[in-house]
Amino acid sequence: MTSPIANWSYPTSIRFGAGRIAELPDAVRAAGMARPLLVTDTALAGLPITKSALDLLDGAGLAPGLFADVKSNPTDENLAAGVAAYHAGGHDGVVAFGGGSGLDLGKCVAFMQGQTRPVWDFEDIGDWWTRADPDGIAPIVAVPTTAGTGSEVGRAGVITNSADHVKKVIFHPKMLPATVICDPELTVGMPKFITAGTGMDAFAHCLEAFCAPAYHPMSEGIAVEGMRLVKDYLPRAYAAPDDIEARAHMMSAAAMGAVAFQKGLGAIHALSHPIGARHDTHHGMTNAVVMPAVMQANRSAIEDKIERLSAFLGIPRGFDGFFDFVVSMRAELAVPDGLVAFGVPEEGFDAIADMAPDDPTAGGNPIQLTRDLARQMLHAAR
Repeated sequence: MTSPIANWSYPTSIRFGAGRIAELPDAVRAAGMARPLLVTDTALAGLPITKSALDLLDGAGLAPGLFADVKSNPTDENLAAGVAAYHAGGHDGVVAFGGGSGLDLGKCVAFMQGQTRPVWDFEDIGDWWTRADPDGIAPIVAVPTTAGTGSEVGRAGVITNSADHVKKVIFHPKMLPATVICDPELTVGMPKFITAGTGMDAFAHCLEAFCAPAYHPMSEGIAVEGMRLVKDYLPRAYAAPDDIEARAHMMSAAAMGAVAFQKGLGAIHALSHPIGARHDTHHGMTNAVVMPAVMQANRSAIEDKIERLSAFLGIPRGFDGFFDFVVSMRAELAVPDGLVAFGVPEEGFDAIADMAPDDPTAGGNPIQLTRDLARQMLHAAR
């Protein structure tokens, strides 16, 4: 079966399908760019897919630059260097290229290159985004090369404060890319660890959005179908890296998760963010490690919803059946059994628990996330 092909305008213009990276120059020109800065992470910078993207832009008469000083958990120092590169090269827009790190930092570079206030003044708190000069936000075209974060369809970027190792969500509506190119062929070369981690990130986005108590039935419906796609296609993509149909459906699930979590996230992310900031762990894999412990801690508040979800997914035995499915899928994807096995020392749990309730995602947890509850979850995920 061949990869599906479509054009979507929700939540932004999405060019979806195998081979559509060829349309990158057209998308860049349509966004008003002549000298785009391609922002990606260090690991991707030397790979053939990045060189091909730069060659496409160059061959179309555009004048691309490259910035790749991006950590797996991007920092304010990476952002400052990216903004400096943007100005030094005389660029007029950003191609955010890669997984969550490249996408988030690329969007933040486009945002901050025209601002005069510190980046922390635009944290996703209340109406802080209105402090920004909207005319100082450069156009963005996003090209995901993984299937997990969904940042390509988001209006925010996550940046780690290098001074206190706290992740902050930087938000502005105009950070939403003008065009997204979702080409599943770009994800074929992902290592199995990244396929698993990014796929579980998409699943975590959908699961937490579905369980968040806010009223947003559109996001909730998207989350349900996103989880079905992960259930059906992540094991296939993991087992057969060149399964283009599975890769395509996982790219859909990733975008759907990011759209769905407008409804909210929860303790999976509230724990994962400080763990990643302090220990530089892969975000999606961290979500997968703590997921069962968070589900059990939230059980009293989500059991009825999970029973409905299980019925839709064809999983028997309600919450227990769904929980067993999650644990089984984790094992199939070689997710580490616990935090210590993942390289997170137990002596650091208290510091993580102190940070978790203050994370911007904590408010979406179905049960109020206190420091004591966060400690219980961490020790259950040990």
